[in-house]
Amino acid sequence: MNCHQKKLSISTKGKDFHRITHTIEEVVTESGIKTGLCTIFVLHTSASLIIQENADPDVLVDLSNFFARLVPESRQYIHSTEGPDDMPAHIRSALTKTSEQIPISQGRLVLGIWQGIYLWEHRTGSHERNVMIHISGI
Repeated sequence: MNCHQKKLSISTKGKDFHRITHTIEEVVTESGIKTGLCTIFVLHTSASLIIQENADPDVLVDLSNFFARLVPESRQYIHSTEGPDDMPAHIRSALTKTSEQIPISQGRLVLGIWQGIYLWEHRTGSHERNVMIHISGI
């Protein structure tokens, strides 16, 4: 069994989905692992990772709108020292995921034809987000 790790820094420009599929695929290729598992982990509590539709951008708009209604930005939260968008970002992150695991077969990620990997920034401002990729296999 071989392992390969790489930490990525991803610049976000506020609340949005940042497609990182291609970047993760490059790390899988770089690893040389043909059969295994790719684990992706975001090292933050106000951003998350999702595997979602990569063809119709309306899906991402609808997701964003749904979460805006589900977890509104308001001053009702006790934690507000980092701004009114911070606590809602923590809740959105808790409701989604901070990690994803994707099988690797024949040296490639096993994703469905319409699936893409996204870093979902939940904060309003720009941030540098760190994502750790761990690949294990043969």
